[in-house]
Amino acid sequence: MGMLKEFKEFAIKGNMIDMAVGIIIGASFNKVVDVLVKQVVMPPLSILTDGINFSERRIVLRDGVDSTVEGVDGIKEVAIGYGAFIEAMIDFVIVGFTIFIVVKLMNRFRRKSQDPKDKTVETPKDIQLLSDLTELMQQQNELLKNKQA
Repeated sequence: MGMLKEFKEFAIKGNMIDMAVGIIIGASFNKVVDVLVKQVVMPPLSILTDGINFSERRIVLRDGVDSTVEGVDGIKEVAIGYGAFIEAMIDFVIVGFTIFIVVKLMNRFRRKSQDPKDKTVETPKDIQLLSDLTELMQQQNELLKNKQA
C-alpha cells in the first residue's frame, strides 16, 4: 500500500508529467537532429570528401559469397561500419551543442527574471518578497545601530 501512495504522490506532484513531456520532446528533437545530419550536414561533407557517403563507409573483414554460385553456401560479408559511427558522432556533437545553447539561453532568462533591480522583466512574487524583506531588515539594522550610538 505504501508504494501505491508514493506513486500517487509522485504522479500528482507533476514529476511524471514533466518526465513524459521531456521524453516526447526528446524523441521529436532526435528526429530533427537525424534529418539535420543526414540531409543538411552530410551532403556538403560528402562533396568535400569527393562524394564519399559516410553511412556506407566500412572496413571489410571477410568478403561475402553469393549463394547463387553452384555448390557454395552463401556467406555474409563481415565488415566494420565506421561511417555509421562518424554520423552518430556528428549527431552527438550537434545535439550536445544545441542543448548547451538552449540551457545557456534559459539560464540567462532565469537570471534576468530573478534580478529584482531589473525593471524590464517582471520579477516573480517570491523573489520580490525576499528582496523586500532583505531591504526591510537592512533598514531595521540601520535604525538599531543609530539608536545604540
